[in-house]
Amino acid sequence: MVLLVAAGVLVLVGGGSAFAAYRYDRATVHELLPGVRISGVDVGGMTRKEAIAAVRKQVDVSLSPGLTISSAGKDWQVTPEQLGVQANIAKSVQQALDASSAMPWWERVYHRLADKPVQESSAVRYDYDQSKVQDFVQQIAGKVQVPAQDAGVALVNGKVTFQKAQPGQELKAPFGAQRLLSALEQQQANVTLPVKKVAPNVTDKNVGATIVVRLSQNRLYLYNGFRVEKSYPVATAMPGFTTPVGTWQIVNKVENPTWVNPAPTGWGAGEPATIPPGPGNPLGTRALYLNAPGIRIHGTYDTASVGTYASHGCIRMTISDSEDLYPRVPVGTTVLITQ
Repeated sequence: MVLLVAAGVLVLVGGGSAFAAYRYDRATVHELLPGVRISGVDVGGMTRKEAIAAVRKQVDVSLSPGLTISSAGKDWQVTPEQLGVQANIAKSVQQALDASSAMPWWERVYHRLADKPVQESSAVRYDYDQSKVQDFVQQIAGKVQVPAQDAGVALVNGKVTFQKAQPGQELKAPFGAQRLLSALEQQQANVTLPVKKVAPNVTDKNVGATIVVRLSQNRLYLYNGFRVEKSYPVATAMPGFTTPVGTWQIVNKVENPTWVNPAPTGWGAGEPATIPPGPGNPLGTRALYLNAPGIRIHGTYDTASVGTYASHGCIRMTISDSEDLYPRVPVGTTVLITQ
C-alpha cells in the first residue's frame, strides 16, 4: 500500500499534479493527522475546535472524582478543581498540531491519503494553582496540630497541678503541599499527609525548681520537679494588704539589698526614703524580686512575725531560710501563690 501510494504521488508529481497535492495539504493542515491521541481520545482528522471539545469531555470526567486527603486519622474530600487544577487542553491540542506542521508536507499527504496512523499519543497538560494547594494544606495543618505540653507545676483553677509532659504533633505545610501536588499530578485517588511528633521543651525529668506559697498555711514550698525539696514558714500580708494570688516569676535576685520606701505618702510615711544593707534593713540579707508589682520574697530581722500575717504584701522569711533558698532558685523560676 505504501509503495502504491508513493508511486501514485510520483505519478502526480510527474504529471504536474504536485501543486494539487500541495493545495490539498494546505486545505487540511488545520486538521490533526490520523492516529493522534490526546489523553486516550482519538482526535485524528479533527480541527482544533473539534479536538478541544472531544478531549474536554474526557478531562471533565477525569477531574470529577474526589480526592481523599488523610492526615492524623482525619479525612477530607476535595476535587482537583477545588484545589485550582485546570486542564490546559488548548495547549495540548496546539502542540499536537505543531508536531504535524513540523512534518514535510508530502508526509502529511501520505498519512491522510493512505489513512496511515502516525502513532502519536500525548497527555493533557494541567496547570496547578500552588497558592490554593498551600492554603488548603495550611488549613489541614491547623486542624491536626496538637501543641506539645511541657511538664511543670502550675495553678489550674486556683489549685496546684502537676502537668506531665505530653508530645504534640504538627503537619509541615510546605512538605504537605508538595506531597499533595505530586498526588494531583499523578491523578491519585488518595493521599496521606504525615504528621510529625513534636517533643516538649520541658520533660518530666528537667522541670527544675518551682516555688509554691500557700497563704492559708503561711508556708513556702520549694519543688524540685514534682517533689517537695524544702519547706519554710513565711509571713504574708496583714489585713488591709494583699499578697497577690497567681502565677509569677522571679525577675531579679539581690544580695544585701537596699530597701526603697514603696509608699512614702502611704503606709511608709515617716519612714526613710531608703535603708542601706544592715541589721535594720526590712529586706534582710537576700531578696527575690517577683514580676508582681512591689512583691518580694525576702528575709526579715523580725523573726517573730514569720508564720503570721504581718507584711504589706511581701513574703517574709527568716534570715537563715532566705539565705538557704536564695541559691536554689534562679531568675525565671515560677512562683505560684495560692490560698
